[in-house]
Amino acid sequence: MKIFRLVLLLCVSLCLAAPASAASILQEYLPAVTASDLVPDADGFGAVRDDVAVAPVLKGGQTVAWVFITSDFVGTTGYSGKPIHTLVAVDKDARIVNVRLVKHSEPIVLIGIPDAKIKALVAGYAGLDLVAEAKSGGTGHEVDIISGATVTVMVIDDSIVRSGLKVARALGLGGLAPDVENTGPRFEIDPAAASPADWVEAEGDGTLRRLSLDVAQVNAAFAEHPDERARERAIGEAPQTTFIEMQTALVSVPAIGKALLGPAEISNLEGWLGEGENAVAVMARGLYSFKGSGYVRGGIFDRIVLIQDDVSVRFRDRDHRRLGAIALAGAPEFNEMDLFRIPAGLGFDPAKPFRIQLLAQREVGPIEKVFHTFDLGYQLPQKYLRAVAPPAKAITTVAEPDEGTAQADLWKRIWNDSKLRIAVLGAMLVVLTGVFFFQTYAVRNARGFYIFRMGFLVVTLVFLGWYANAQLSVVNLMALFGSLVNGFSWQAFLLDPLTFILWFSLAAALLFWGRGAYCGWLCPFGALQELTNQIARKLRIPQWTLPWGLHERLWPIKYMIFLGLFGASLVSVEQAEHLAEIEPFKTAIILKFIRAWPFVAYAVALLVAGLFVERFYCRYLCPLGAALAIPARMRMFDWLKRYHECGNPCQSCSNQCPVQAIHRTGEINPNECINCLHCQVLYQSETICPVVIKKMKSRAKLAASPGGAPIHQPITKV
Repeated sequence: MKIFRLVLLLCVSLCLAAPASAASILQEYLPAVTASDLVPDADGFGAVRDDVAVAPVLKGGQTVAWVFITSDFVGTTGYSGKPIHTLVAVDKDARIVNVRLVKHSEPIVLIGIPDAKIKALVAGYAGLDLVAEAKSGGTGHEVDIISGATVTVMVIDDSIVRSGLKVARALGLGGLAPDVENTGPRFEIDPAAASPADWVEAEGDGTLRRLSLDVAQVNAAFAEHPDERARERAIGEAPQTTFIEMQTALVSVPAIGKALLGPAEISNLEGWLGEGENAVAVMARGLYSFKGSGYVRGGIFDRIVLIQDDVSVRFRDRDHRRLGAIALAGAPEFNEMDLFRIPAGLGFDPAKPFRIQLLAQREVGPIEKVFHTFDLGYQLPQKYLRAVAPPAKAITTVAEPDEGTAQADLWKRIWNDSKLRIAVLGAMLVVLTGVFFFQTYAVRNARGFYIFRMGFLVVTLVFLGWYANAQLSVVNLMALFGSLVNGFSWQAFLLDPLTFILWFSLAAALLFWGRGAYCGWLCPFGALQELTNQIARKLRIPQWTLPWGLHERLWPIKYMIFLGLFGASLVSVEQAEHLAEIEPFKTAIILKFIRAWPFVAYAVALLVAGLFVERFYCRYLCPLGAALAIPARMRMFDWLKRYHECGNPCQSCSNQCPVQAIHRTGEINPNECINCLHCQVLYQSETICPVVIKKMKSRAKLAASPGGAPIHQPITKV
């Protein structure tokens, strides 16, 4: 029972946590803001309203504007997977008076982009007319995209406009009427509708809608851009060359899906879509890609967005599938064919018109781009719809799901979408556990074990690191300490299946093997260090072995770093997260070196040091390794075998340990050991270990004598 409690405590302690949600996010951030900073000459704020999460901005006792946080009204999840909180002040005429970015966790914006640039962009929304935005469907303004932060900027823009419209309508600002129940005729999908016979019919009746742009049209659009560089860098192809021909169809409609996808694909689609979810097919050909070469797994498609009234849908990789072929007769050839899922609960109505907005970009510098948007409108043809009578007003009302239920549904859907990644990680953990339990047999063939270990580290780096972004960090631990003040929530870390599984398995592994199970095998940056060092050895780059006295004085540095970060987190978690940039994980693994040059230079410098001193960062600087080494002292078993002669007089293992974790006395320091099992390879080596060599000679001599015993008998530990 005691062990079970310890495991549970470690799981809770190591898992990423989040504070409990408040009734209104505005109440959390409003006290830190001065009214006159938002609205000139304002005296203060009134109380936050109970019906709408807004607060009046007062001047001389009169309300001159209203202030709100975007996250109280719309989803603001950015590239980091966390909300972007923006404070907005809007006046009685539904014009935005001021905007302030108050909280975000975007890795690019947080570190890689100058603060002045993002502040200037957000401040640029002052004066935006929400009445005009309501008439244009939210596209009555130009979005000032910052190169390298496309997704973040688009999320900020979308959240400001949509939340502003919701507030303006709720309060009746600028003459905008509150949303009322539609009492007119309503429509729903007709499951008995007939499918189009071929591609020509589908285009003719509106089942398929098209956006066609040639080079001349795109050049003309960018010719009106205020940036002169955009006008100068026109596309050089012939004017009539197809820039993009993009077509779309609402394939979640049974008749359209069956015709366009065919029986096999429609069966897969039905299994992919949940209750209340829809899907669109997007197909394109031409010079331009609607996905973009910069799209990576785990990210957001930043070149397309689906818009319907105040609803906008940005598609993440979990909502995307490639379409192998089109079943409809007469279909042309396309460069790209993809399916995108529209999650339930966003307010999307398949019976109403919507549009897919395409973001076209043009490079105007080495890393700078400018953008222009084009719309592909879609209206489901009437033949796929049937009228339904408005529902009778019920006396009782059905309560909406609470926040806990909604979060549970979200993480369950994410786990369901991550089945393949979870299966691969599970297989890795099973294999690694088997190696540790049966290490005597696993390391018997030194060459075979070396190949296995290098292959495992490649999978760790490429799959866990660069593909799945499952890199654990000391930031996770600091987030726990911050959450203990406001209440612990399991829902938060369940949103990332691989991180949750890794922390849970690590908590158990600490009791059996210590920190080396993760640091030596499952850490992507650790794998990158070891693999680059192995390449350096093949290239005959000299390897430095630090004097033992210096080594002993350097490895405590990482514990000092961890304690410093821990102390900083008690004062400010946000500041501690900035200081945690001493970890190069975000630069080298999450962002794949696409970052501001000081961070890239730092990460590269650590890797270069690792070419000469294997796992230099792991040994002396890693605060996560230090944090894991502390509870690892409680491990229950000693798996690594030793001879009495180890350290006295034999120094083979001590000299060959990759991280100098073996003392001259033969003892293994569990705080520094990464469980690479190299010492266990030497333990059975018939060419290196003096104890084994001596015993082999004794047995050979015994076997050569009259009546001697066979040579090949297991060598037992002395």
